[in-house]
Amino acid sequence: MLKLFGSSIRIGLLIAVALYGSANAAEVRELNIATQYGISYLPLMIMEEDQLIKKHAEKAVLGDVKVNWRRFSSGSVMNDALLSGGLDIATGGIPPFLVLWSKTEKTDRAVRGICSLNSLPIFLNTRNASVRDIKDFTEKDKIALPAVKVSAIAIMLQMAAAKSFGIKNYAKLDNLTVSMSHPDGMAALLSEGGEVTSHFTSPPFNFRELENPKVRTVLTAREILEVPVSFNIAYTTEKFRQQNPRLLAAFLAAFKEATDWVNQDKRRAAERYIKLDKSKDSVETIEKMLRHPDTEFTLTPRGVMKTASFMYEVGTIKTKPNSWKDVFIQESHQLSGD
Repeated sequence: MLKLFGSSIRIGLLIAVALYGSANAAEVRELNIATQYGISYLPLMIMEEDQLIKKHAEKAVLGDVKVNWRRFSSGSVMNDALLSGGLDIATGGIPPFLVLWSKTEKTDRAVRGICSLNSLPIFLNTRNASVRDIKDFTEKDKIALPAVKVSAIAIMLQMAAAKSFGIKNYAKLDNLTVSMSHPDGMAALLSEGGEVTSHFTSPPFNFRELENPKVRTVLTAREILEVPVSFNIAYTTEKFRQQNPRLLAAFLAAFKEATDWVNQDKRRAAERYIKLDKSKDSVETIEKMLRHPDTEFTLTPRGVMKTASFMYEVGTIKTKPNSWKDVFIQESHQLSGD
């Protein structure tokens, strides 16, 4: 806890310097931010409803900043929007971000991470009674996950396959996967019909699935990775960072405020999520997810190098960073990431 507060203090100071340090710089007055589905985006949902970016932008003497929020179902589509200029800040898993970083690092479209959003409990659930281990999957099974081969969860499945079948067979289960948003994947699994028999997903969808007595968990992200890994991060282009330092700092300040709010009272945060997501879950159910030992809302990037090392070894990325700091903006380097 002290470590978390220490990191928060350090990044708070960096934000303050950026916010008030260059008041005369010309910066954009419209910010385009993307989110995806699930509890992992709760701080961003709070930022949107409470207009926290506008609040901190006004403190930075940036005037009236318009913030546009867009929701995507996968990181690959979001990456395309970021590179085309349709987005200023993207949010998603480390793997699709690393693919983008590797492709752009030596170009004028270089992409950098801003901060982590969270670490979460990720489950591979199935309704196939014959599947007790990933070695039990057959061609008759289809595993729903966001963005085949490139999403954070798809890379987790490859890591699991590498552990079970050997590194040369890391892609052994790829032919069983199908791309679906988290809500659609859950619906397909629970329909008890169709080809999808399993779903690798995040809260609240994985917990909802387990309420069905025919569904059980085959594997968890913690079992695969063995250490906490950021499930989602925020990232932007180096060009946007350089041209809009105070607006980016306003985003960081707003995100830190929303993250602190979530961490201060998990029951209150559960009530807020139900309201914002129009969820039919009980407060107790959402609170249980927020209090799960693998759930952590934090700005500190975790498991970046573990993920990058695997992706480099199997050839998914062509460049391996020497440190997590190589892929994140300088303003976040005071955090104790890995």
